[in-house]
Amino acid sequence: MEHAINEVSAWLLIPFVLMLLGIAVLPLVAEKFWESNRNKLIVTAIIAVPTAILLICVGLGHSLMHQLLFDYVPFIILLLALFVVTGGIRIKGDVTATPLVNSGLLFIGFLLASFMGTTGAAMLMIRPLLEINKQRTYKTHTVLFFIALVANCGGILTPLGDPPLFLLYLRGAEFTWFFKLVPEWAFVGACLLVIYYIWDKCLYKKEPLEAHQRDLQEQEPIGLEGGINFIYLGLVICSVVFLNQSYIPAMEDGGVFVKFIREYALVAIILLSLFTTKKGVRAANNFSWEPILEVAILFVGIFTTMTPALLFLNNHAGSLGLSKPWHFLYSTGVLSSFLDNAPTAVSFYTVANGLAQSGTLVGDVMVAGIPEIILKAISMGAVFFGALTYIGNGPNFMVKSIAEQNGVKMPSFFGYMIKFSLIVLLPVYIVAQLIFLH
Repeated sequence: MEHAINEVSAWLLIPFVLMLLGIAVLPLVAEKFWESNRNKLIVTAIIAVPTAILLICVGLGHSLMHQLLFDYVPFIILLLALFVVTGGIRIKGDVTATPLVNSGLLFIGFLLASFMGTTGAAMLMIRPLLEINKQRTYKTHTVLFFIALVANCGGILTPLGDPPLFLLYLRGAEFTWFFKLVPEWAFVGACLLVIYYIWDKCLYKKEPLEAHQRDLQEQEPIGLEGGINFIYLGLVICSVVFLNQSYIPAMEDGGVFVKFIREYALVAIILLSLFTTKKGVRAANNFSWEPILEVAILFVGIFTTMTPALLFLNNHAGSLGLSKPWHFLYSTGVLSSFLDNAPTAVSFYTVANGLAQSGTLVGDVMVAGIPEIILKAISMGAVFFGALTYIGNGPNFMVKSIAEQNGVKMPSFFGYMIKFSLIVLLPVYIVAQLIFLH
């Protein structure tokens, strides 16, 4: 294994770069083609299958198998569990869409994101938010802040919140360690909620009289369907917290059943949710398997092609010039904005781990083999900066698509950045860095 790792060459990173560039560029230059999961599968297969064969030929087959079995499989099963369980919960009803009500809904989604995942919280909350705001003329800004708060920033407190954190959890960061990011989470959330409230209050005063009247007249009591799935959500959380090597040491060296006991439990929860939730609930939620199929297809390609990239980064960490927390924050953040935050977080964790092993990076407190402050920087960069573009995090495009289906005019890819993320989100992130990552 060590011999194989030492022989990893830079050209083996090309498939990884091609995979990530395809995800970033194809939605922009071939939108209709990229809408089909079948086409995504074709592109993924063209890149990933030859890469897998090549890795086996050069002696990296064991590393590839480890990457797929112990990273990809747990990763996709957790996402599937959160997707299925939250898809069985429906919040219905309509109340007056005042700035205070909208801010409250965003705050609830922000709180839920860390415990049911940014994808789960976004899919649960976006439809009631749009329903409540359907009479409003000005609502695009509400969806933009929803993407930032619920689909991204709110998910930083647990490994359930966002895929990059789950991958860091699999690499040794304890489940409860992420609660140490409460100050950063609270600061960013408070800033964005205050900015949103002021913005929405100004636009609320500009609403036509007819819109206000319709909003007052067309109301329906808030209700909940599929409540049993909250029990299943609790079981998902318990599975991630307790079914790991910390509580079951045999999982490290045990057989197939013991090693994947958490995944077996999650599959059981998925089946329970599917069979015990009334079909009408998922139908009312417009539940579809397409989003999770898209994630499964793209990420099997990402995990396959990033195998040599991670090994290469680990061996060449010292030559990248990264040494300070803010280096890791912005490096992770920029790539998370335009590529995908899960492999980006793993890549920079691997760099930090290589530097720590060589003695270049040292810290008073070490977590998962790297200085705690560096792990905080990587986590913040991966989660927060995923909101800077539509492609930074999976739920972003999903929320955009649902909003457009409901008649909300959303800005273009670059319009989103120019009109929102670069002028609202980035300044908040910079201030957070100055406060928390000296």
